[in-house]
Amino acid sequence: MNIKTAIAALVTGTTLTTAAWAEEATLRGVSAFAGGTTFSRAFEAFVERVNETGKGTVQIDYVGGPEAVPTFELGNAVSAGIVDIANNTTAFYTNLLPIGDALHLATNTIQDQRANGCYEKIDQLHQEQMNVKYLARTGDNIQFHLYLTKPIEAPDLSGLTIRTTPVYRAMFEALGATLVRTAPGEVYTSLERGAIDGYGWPVQGVLDLGWDEQTKYRVDPGFYQVDVNFLVNLDSWNGLSDEAKGVLEAAAAWTEEQQSKNIEINESEAAKQAEAGIETITFDGAAAQTWLTTAQQAGWAGVAAVDAALAEELKACLTD
Repeated sequence: MNIKTAIAALVTGTTLTTAAWAEEATLRGVSAFAGGTTFSRAFEAFVERVNETGKGTVQIDYVGGPEAVPTFELGNAVSAGIVDIANNTTAFYTNLLPIGDALHLATNTIQDQRANGCYEKIDQLHQEQMNVKYLARTGDNIQFHLYLTKPIEAPDLSGLTIRTTPVYRAMFEALGATLVRTAPGEVYTSLERGAIDGYGWPVQGVLDLGWDEQTKYRVDPGFYQVDVNFLVNLDSWNGLSDEAKGVLEAAAAWTEEQQSKNIEINESEAAKQAEAGIETITFDGAAAQTWLTTAQQAGWAGVAAVDAALAEELKACLTD
């Protein structure tokens, strides 16, 4: 189905407008993740912040999650202006920004990236290749893990079918896994039916989605870092007043500051997983080194295959 047909209600129902109140703009907002779940909460808090501080200047009409725009179509929707602002991860829009795979390889924070000029570089890439303003990044300090229905004894995924996204595709492939790509909403059923033996996902959010009911093991140590980004259609952004842009930027900075809480949240989530019956498989020594080295080498090799020179630029400002 054509995306414009599929979400025509968004176009007719709400719009970036200054017609009714010349001084106030309204942005349509959609999240790639289900409402109320881990990776939508920061965006929902951001929306609330904007709507509190931007009265009379700018408001966000939060339309919803994948029920409004399918997960893998949201990048196209915000790029085309069907959606004004999106909560999305680069893993879901690599078709538009292939070099975006670099963002999850970061080992520093968004504050570091703003200070060293990396944010401006990434914003420019989004504007040039996607027609969007890269407004904010959330997910700092949240690492990814491999979750399984059966145990492994070494960093060897041969014989396992793993649900993947571009985030860990290169890593899992290098370790021998057979890969399957599905939207998050399909993971539970795939596990239940035995269609997959596991999946990659951050330490946060597993219980929100109910996946713990079908998950037996989490593999440590974690690797990479979550990037869930706020993207504003560039035409919508350019149509805003300086005051409205300031409201959005201030709310974005406030949201990014909240990411410091993730370390404590991670510990709580790991404890909840243990209570839910998820056992931890911990690699140490040479096995841990293989696991983590493969993650970084395979990840950056994939980015370099897109644009080697740009990969080096991004690596220099995304890693410590």
